[in-house]
Amino acid sequence: MRTGVFGGTFDPIHRMHLLIARAVRRESRLDRVLFVPTGASSHRGAHEAADPVHRAAMISAACSEEPQFALCLVDVERSRPTYTIDTLTDLRRQFGPREELILVLGADNLAAIPTWHRGPELMASAHCIAVSRPGHQLVDPGFPSGRLSLVHVPPLRFSATTVRRRAALGMPIGALVPMAVERYIVEHDLYCTR
Repeated sequence: MRTGVFGGTFDPIHRMHLLIARAVRRESRLDRVLFVPTGASSHRGAHEAADPVHRAAMISAACSEEPQFALCLVDVERSRPTYTIDTLTDLRRQFGPREELILVLGADNLAAIPTWHRGPELMASAHCIAVSRPGHQLVDPGFPSGRLSLVHVPPLRFSATTVRRRAALGMPIGALVPMAVERYIVEHDLYCTR
């Protein structure tokens, strides 16, 4: 079984995340892609993320019509800050040695991997699929031969920040997120400023 491990805040999950998952699954012949939302992140973000329960529910809703995609709560269930190498270690323990785990990340994170917690060890032990992202180059930061695949996806010029801003202003977000995610955001009054 070849499994893509796609981690992130997913605040909220949107159509670009799903496009990336479809592209890496197809081009790298993955059997499935796990969406792994962060719990206690080791990186400080520019905003306080929505509760992991809400982010997980939106991922579950977005994946409900794509059986090759699944929600994985390994990082949400961890009580301490999350590091990518810990995520992969926990998943290897959970799935066993026959499962081939492949880290999926954007070009913006690819260049930073050597500086991550135990980054050189992560690069030596994990296979990684890096996906193009507008404004960032897909450049190998020094992975061992055969440990890095580069995938180009058509650029969609928006991010989760765009979705949150539009939702806060009461603007339509249906073109940016799956219908079930839009419905969830509205029903739970997420991202609204008061």
